[in-house]
Amino acid sequence: MYTYEELLEKFRASLEKESFSGKPADLYEPIHYMMTLGGKRLRPVLLLMACDAFGGDTDAAMPAAVAIEIFHNFTLVHDDIMDGAPIRRGKDTIWHIWGEDTAILAGDTMFAIAFDYLLRVDHPRNKDLLKAFTKMAMKVCEGQQFDMNFESEEHTSIPDYLAMIRLKTAVLLATSLEMGAILAGAGEEDIKNIFAFGINIGLAFQLKDDLLDVFGQVDIFGKMPGGDILSDKKTFLLLKALTIADEKDKKVIEQWFGDNTSDPEQKIMDITAIYSKLNIDKIAGTEMERHFERAIYHLDLVGLPEDKKAELESLAEKMMYRTH
Repeated sequence: MYTYEELLEKFRASLEKESFSGKPADLYEPIHYMMTLGGKRLRPVLLLMACDAFGGDTDAAMPAAVAIEIFHNFTLVHDDIMDGAPIRRGKDTIWHIWGEDTAILAGDTMFAIAFDYLLRVDHPRNKDLLKAFTKMAMKVCEGQQFDMNFESEEHTSIPDYLAMIRLKTAVLLATSLEMGAILAGAGEEDIKNIFAFGINIGLAFQLKDDLLDVFGQVDIFGKMPGGDILSDKKTFLLLKALTIADEKDKKVIEQWFGDNTSDPEQKIMDITAIYSKLNIDKIAGTEMERHFERAIYHLDLVGLPEDKKAELESLAEKMMYRTH
């Protein structure tokens, strides 16, 4: 079985051979820029890892892995527009360089290109593969809409938030594993459990992302700290703080909510200080651990040799304790 690092290198080498150029240049240059901007390449490698673990051909699965990576980057292009984020992976975002209209169109084109790559897969279960991919794409968009709805809702609960990130983030990770298992001819129970493993590591992954957005270092994380605070995103951190804060701290949070112009740096400092005072980072860490343990429970149910499951568990641990 390949290691994570070996499959990551294999995927990167394959992606470098792909061309994302075309005409009009104003459409394809942003796509090329986004696809060569780097990133963890986590989702396509998860697909290849699952395929390899179940005895499949990773070379034959490569177009599906590329499709997953293009789709993921499409979501980031549109997310950056909706969030007004100027930086992605330490570089200017597409909309910040080419404008919102071109960024929207580039993202739409990437979505179509992802399907084109998926159609290149020659496999007897192509229909199942397309069904899983299409269902995932719909769920991710549903999650994004729920995320936007939260902005105008007066009350958002932590269960609401977890349900949203399940759709917006976790389903893509889980479907990457599911598609790899399908390509390797895994049985239905194993596919269900590898999917559930992915859902739970995806939830833990997003909770870690929430933490890094506030407490991460920009030179490592690749984004300015406090972006979620400035945009009033209802993350686990904010919702938990509002649940357990005393009236004084809750009032400070509520006074800053919706204020993005008077003093952005002070807003980040004040709310971060409250998070630290309430040990929100530790509470979020406990929630991450809960989902990690649930992920391992489902991984244990998968009918694979322990050495193959160990590589997946090791990757889940790296996702949990990453710094970017």
